[in-house]
Amino acid sequence: MSGPRPQPAWDLVVIGAGHNALVAAAYLARAGLRTLVLDRRERVGGAIDTTKLAKGIRVPTLAHTVGRLRPSVQKDLDLKRHGLSLVAPDVRVFAPSPDGSAIMLLADAEKTAVGFRIGGELRARDAEAYAPFDKRIRKLGRFLDTIGRSTPPDIESPSLGDALSALRLGSSFKALGRDGSRTILRVLPMAVADLVAESFESDALRAALAWRGVRFGAVGPWSAGTAAMLLMDGAGNDGGAAGETVFARGGPGALAAALLAAAYEAGADVRTGAEVVRITSRDGAATGVVLASGEEIKARGVVSGADPKRTLGLTDPVALGPSMGWRAGNIRTPGVVAKVNLALKRLPTFPAAAGDEAALRGRIVVAPTIDQMERAFDATKYGRWSEQPMLEATIPSLTDPSLVEGAKDGVHVMSVIAQYAPSALRDGDWSTNADAFGDAVVNVLESVAPGIRRLVSHRQVITPADLERDYGMSGGHPLHAEAGLDQFFIWRPLLGHARYRLGLQRLYLCGSGAHPGGGVTGGPGQNAAREILADLRRRN
Repeated sequence: MSGPRPQPAWDLVVIGAGHNALVAAAYLARAGLRTLVLDRRERVGGAIDTTKLAKGIRVPTLAHTVGRLRPSVQKDLDLKRHGLSLVAPDVRVFAPSPDGSAIMLLADAEKTAVGFRIGGELRARDAEAYAPFDKRIRKLGRFLDTIGRSTPPDIESPSLGDALSALRLGSSFKALGRDGSRTILRVLPMAVADLVAESFESDALRAALAWRGVRFGAVGPWSAGTAAMLLMDGAGNDGGAAGETVFARGGPGALAAALLAAAYEAGADVRTGAEVVRITSRDGAATGVVLASGEEIKARGVVSGADPKRTLGLTDPVALGPSMGWRAGNIRTPGVVAKVNLALKRLPTFPAAAGDEAALRGRIVVAPTIDQMERAFDATKYGRWSEQPMLEATIPSLTDPSLVEGAKDGVHVMSVIAQYAPSALRDGDWSTNADAFGDAVVNVLESVAPGIRRLVSHRQVITPADLERDYGMSGGHPLHAEAGLDQFFIWRPLLGHARYRLGLQRLYLCGSGAHPGGGVTGGPGQNAAREILADLRRRN
C-alpha cells in the first residue's frame, strides 16, 4: 500500500529574474510561500541592468528610466530601504531639431506653457492649449490605470469578483464625466498624430508629444490605436503630456538590486545561471521545471516572467492542446528597437540648448516631425532599418556621476533608444548591419549636436537579434508583445488567457506580455501575484 505523494520542495518556481518576476516573487514570498527564482543569465534584472561599457564607465544596458514603476510596489516592498534612490530632473523632454530650435517640456505644465510664450517659437494657440491637453491626458490616464490594476474578467465563467471589478471600472468611467467618457471612447482607437493635431499647430511640438505613442512599437504616428499607447504610457504615474523622466541612482540595475534584496528579505531564493528548458506537467497542470543541466525542480505551480510565446514553447504541446501553439504564434512581437550606448569624452554641445546643461538632464527626443517619424517607420515595412532613426537619448551621468566615477574628468555616458530597426531584415542579418545602424544613430545625433561623433570613445550596439538571443525577447520585442488595443486587457496575451493563467493549470504569466503590458511598472508582476495567492487560498 503506497503512502501519500511527497510534497514538492517549492510552492512556486519563477522563471526569469526581470523586474516583474522579482516583484511577483517578493510578494509571493512575503505571503509565506516557498519561492524559487531561476534565471539563465548570471545577473538579475533582465532589461533593467547597469553594465560596464569601458574601464570606470557603466551604462544603462537597455531601459534607461524607471519613472513608471508603480508607487504601490515601491511602498509595499520598501525599495527605498533596500537602496533605491530616485532622481527626477525638472526637464522631462528636450526635443532639438537640426535647424537649432527645440521643444522643452517640463514637469510643470503651466511653466512649460510659459516657456513656449517666452521662446516665441510656438504660436500663442499652442501655449494656451498645452495645460488643458496635459490635464486631459492625466485624467484619461487615471482611468486606464484603474483598468491596469484590474484583473481582466473570466469571459467563460464570470464570478462575483469579476462583477465587483466591473462595478469599480464602471465607477471610474463615470468619474470621467460626460465629456471625459465620450472623449476616451473616441480617442483610444485614434492615431496619435490626429490626437496631437487636434490641440497643436506646431509640428515639432506634435512630434515631441506623439513620440510616446509609438515608442517601442512597430507602428508609426498615423497608425490606429497609437493614441491609446500614449495614454497607457501615462497611466499610474505623474507623466501627463510630457511623460515620466526618473532615473535610479546607479542606473536601472539599482532597481534590480533593490527588488532582489526585497525578495531575499521576504524569503525567496534566487539562482542565476540556471536555464529552464522545459515546464513539466501532469494531468493538465504544471508541476515544475527542468533545467539545461538536467536537474528537475518540482513545485506546486510555475510562474513565468518570460514572454508568452517563449513560455508556451517550454510546455508540452500535447498538454496544451491542438490550438494553443497556433494561437501563440499569432501574438504580434515584431521588434523594431535597438539600443546604442556611448561613452563620450566630454559633454556634447547642443546648439538648441543654448548652453543650458539642465536641458540635457531629461529625455532627449530626436523626432523632429510627424512625417519624418512616419517615414522612419515606413522602412521597417520593407525589412529595412531607417537611415534616419528616431531617437530617445539620456545622459544619465549628468544626474548620476557614479556611472563614470572611475573615468577621467569630463567623461559622460549616453543611452540611446533607436527606432526603427526591424528584427527581420530583408538583406543580410544584424551581424552584418549592426555597425552601420550604429553609424546612422550617431549621424542623427550629429545633426543636433555637431561634433558628437568625435567625442565617442566607446560604443555598444544592441540589436533586436541581441534582445532575442541574450534577453529571451521573442522577435526582439522589448514589451514582450505589441501594445495595441488588439493585445490589451482581455486580449493580452490571448483571449481566454488574460488572467495571468496561461495554457495549463497552475502555470502563470507575470511578465510584460501579461496585462497591463510592458515598461518598467511592476504592474504585471504585482497583479499576477495577487491572482496566484487567490488561487492558492481557494485550493487550500
